[in-house]
Amino acid sequence: MKENNYDNPAFFEQYVRFPRSVQGLSAAGEWHELERLLPGFSGKRVLDLGCGFGWHCRYASDHGAAAVIGVDLSEKMLEKARADTHDESIHYVRAAMEDVDFPPASFEVVLSSLALHYVEELEPLVGRIHDWLTPGGDFVFSCEHPVFTAEGSQEWVTGPDGAPLYWPVDHYFTEGRRTARFLGCDVIKYHRTLTTYVRALLDAGFVLRALVEPRPDPGLMDVPGMADELRRPMMLLAAARKPEGPGH
Repeated sequence: MKENNYDNPAFFEQYVRFPRSVQGLSAAGEWHELERLLPGFSGKRVLDLGCGFGWHCRYASDHGAAAVIGVDLSEKMLEKARADTHDESIHYVRAAMEDVDFPPASFEVVLSSLALHYVEELEPLVGRIHDWLTPGGDFVFSCEHPVFTAEGSQEWVTGPDGAPLYWPVDHYFTEGRRTARFLGCDVIKYHRTLTTYVRALLDAGFVLRALVEPRPDPGLMDVPGMADELRRPMMLLAAARKPEGPGH
């Protein structure tokens, strides 16, 4: 199933006001860790799956990428991405990431930011990403952490005063569809264990370079609610590389 709440006008109207939607990468709590995982972009062809407003596409281009393709299912997201992009090396494509296809060795870098948890079948996509990369190419992604997605509701259990008491974790090993309420809409996501994410990479032939459970940027701790992000992991970051040479 390919969900696209981002073209729901009521949902989008609220989403576009988020600090990370307005201010970009600097307002993303995990960016200080994700940026460290990124490879050099100079002269490289880059694919961004689930590109949203195009922040990572523009970052790659600003850091020397030769060509960047951003893929997203939401026309509203891409309208803003195109309006904010003034770089002919960046091209946006409206499609579900599960549906796009490219020739082998089309890219030196594939990125995906907070989108893989919307994908029902992870393993086939990771296998195709491996094929699209050149030998020595890099795949870097962020997704919602399995601890964050396991129970499904994605809501703190609160006390009588509304203060968060604890984050519920349940049915961790039961992978699959979850429904969370977000910005007044039911949002479908897919829970999978940490093992499944890592196994998908290894089974596809990747070498895992880094696995990070990012703490929020210390510089953002005055943002309301950010201190609670130290109580449980919200995101998972991974950097993997396609080996060079025969036999891999």
